[in-house]
Amino acid sequence: MQEVKTTVVESAPELAEKGAEAFCDAARQAVAARGRFAAAISGGSTPRAMHRLLATEPYRSNIPWSHVHLFWVDERLVPVDHPDSNFGMARQDLLDGAPIPAGQIHPMTLSGTPQSAASAYQKQLQDFFTHTEGGFPVFDLIILGIGTDGHTASIFPADQSAFDTQAWVVAIKGGMPDVHRLTLSAPVLNHARSVVFLVAGSDKAAVVKTVLTDETAVLPASRITPVKGQLRWILDRAAAALLAQ
Repeated sequence: MQEVKTTVVESAPELAEKGAEAFCDAARQAVAARGRFAAAISGGSTPRAMHRLLATEPYRSNIPWSHVHLFWVDERLVPVDHPDSNFGMARQDLLDGAPIPAGQIHPMTLSGTPQSAASAYQKQLQDFFTHTEGGFPVFDLIILGIGTDGHTASIFPADQSAFDTQAWVVAIKGGMPDVHRLTLSAPVLNHARSVVFLVAGSDKAAVVKTVLTDETAVLPASRITPVKGQLRWILDRAAAALLAQ
């Protein structure tokens, strides 16, 4: 695992800017190196400001959208027009404003049982990622958040099924709201070239301190340790309040 890089900014707007810069830089580097950029984004409130920035200048013009493929880290199995839909939020904030080709947007499968939906999305990923490492796809960038309980993606402390698995996509029930979900498995997250946690708010300060300073922690977020890729935490001042200065 590469050394963890931690960036602390003063405010939520600056957090969004740093996240957008990380997305833009990763996209340009991936397209220059491999001809395409495969990213997986998360839902929740924190990344929404970043998503809105990506659809505006200067990011809109600086990202090679014609080579961008967008996937989702996790999804609640609700209709896309439901307020809890991660895809629905991304459509409002990013997809309606960014010139990404429709065929390069890869939302998670919602039909069928949770297990069949997980299998269907894994098949989509397998069709796209014809090259794998260690049996897992290699995303160029994965954006994650963290809950106050230490969960990340839709991988919760009480459920270890997303860690000890060869599956790429796992069906899980839990969280707030307590609904069926799909999530990329932890091995998939850990095979990304770059993983970026975006974290805002004083309510996250305690769990951020635990994950970043307690080597014995076994929270889901603390187990995101890329095999070869880079790991970066971008925090606002409130989320970083308990870290040593």
